[in-house]
Amino acid sequence: MSPQARDTHLDLLKWLAMLSMLLDHLRYVWPESEWLFIVGRLAFPLFCLGIAANVARSQSGVLYSEDNARYLGWMAAFAVISELPYRLLSSDSSTLNVMPSLLLGLLIAWGAHHRGRDGLVLALTGVTVAVLMQERLMYGVFGALLPAALLMAIQRPGLAWLLPAALCVLANSRNRWLAEWGLQPYSLLIVSTAFLTPLLGLWLLRRPGRLKIWPVTRWGYWFYPGHLAALYLIRSLG
Repeated sequence: MSPQARDTHLDLLKWLAMLSMLLDHLRYVWPESEWLFIVGRLAFPLFCLGIAANVARSQSGVLYSEDNARYLGWMAAFAVISELPYRLLSSDSSTLNVMPSLLLGLLIAWGAHHRGRDGLVLALTGVTVAVLMQERLMYGVFGALLPAALLMAIQRPGLAWLLPAALCVLANSRNRWLAEWGLQPYSLLIVSTAFLTPLLGLWLLRRPGRLKIWPVTRWGYWFYPGHLAALYLIRSLG
């Protein structure tokens, strides 16, 4: 646990990410609610921002620590745990669940933050794996690069904010909605939401003061596979 005071704005971002993800996945049990896909575009960049904010709060140069080992272990474990419920709920998906994308994003962000030889090797390894897994990786290489871009935006406010916004659009560019609909109002809303979400998240993260909000601790890891399994059961019983 970091010795720094808990960032309640970061907890808010995590709640927004989980809520938007849940609303997006309601489409699996409520097919008429395709418009919720737009709401779901908030989830991935906000989760990536959570990773970037956690990395930014750690001491640069201290890559090999108990906290980082624990962080990596939890991410890797839930990348495996989440695959079965994800596959059951979305059997026609051509990608893995979102956790491998976030895991690679964490490695690349660590490499960007800690630098040095080990950091460079870690970042290059993360990028290489993302390239090799491009077709199976949710949000592809651009998604894996997003936490590092958000880390840069946190550390250098200003024009640097446009980089994660652009990467977020590119990460969503493989989506079938954009391929099938072209530049229609619906697809423009998807692109606009993808572009604006990192900017909104960065703005919220920089707000002064503290919020009264229930903290998202390690139980949050269980939310992803848990809500996927619950939605699968609801659909099966429906």
